[in-house]
Amino acid sequence: MRERGYTDRDLMVIAGAREIGDAEVVFVGMRLPLLAFALAKRTHAPHAVGLFENGIVRDQASDALLRTMSDPPNVHGALWVTSTAGIMSLLGQGLVDIGFIGAAEVDRFGNLNTSYIGDWRHPSVKLPGSGGAADIASLARRFVVIMPHERHRFVERVSYVTSPGFGDGAGWRERVGLPRGGPVAVITTLGILRFDAKTRQAYLASYHPGRSVDEIVRETGWPLAVASDVRETPAPTDAELAGARACDPARFWTG
Repeated sequence: MRERGYTDRDLMVIAGAREIGDAEVVFVGMRLPLLAFALAKRTHAPHAVGLFENGIVRDQASDALLRTMSDPPNVHGALWVTSTAGIMSLLGQGLVDIGFIGAAEVDRFGNLNTSYIGDWRHPSVKLPGSGGAADIASLARRFVVIMPHERHRFVERVSYVTSPGFGDGAGWRERVGLPRGGPVAVITTLGILRFDAKTRQAYLASYHPGRSVDEIVRETGWPLAVASDVRETPAPTDAELAGARACDPARFWTG
């Protein structure tokens, strides 16, 4: 869908980039987060450092479009090329400020499923599994989810908790030994959900231009709370849109 010269994916990339602070350590992830990191580096976060699960650390974004994190342009000019274990050790030390994760399902407490749909013993669909997502969700100081907004994905309770959000609510992470972190945003094709500081439940913080609160509530599989100050997601600035185009000139990810 195109809105005012940009696509839903453009806005998701830009919204993801906005979550990155300057000088933060970012566990980048795959697909749209590859562009979100590159865009943040080009705009407001020039000192951010990117970590990639395959063992790459970059203090400069790749000049070329990345289809995977292992593409040669991501290796060339890297600050450090190590192992997956080396990168994961930085998570364990609490050095990662923000991570990006995708999911097949998310629930009201930000728990993510990338493993099974249905009963895990006899699933209707077997998904790829965790990769590094469970590590990011457990150990990063905060994480952001980027995924399409469809009712069958936004469920009351995920079929299987691959990557923990806030478990069953307030206090859960502390009880199970995850005192830091948790999801701060779910960026979707329709809007942005955030999490209440007391209940740890998701609520609608903003709806994208051309969308509505009612549409997002309908596409969510639980009674979604709506912020009292819910607003339209800020449209891309000229600089953000130009940066996004420069990161993906062939429109491979955002077209």
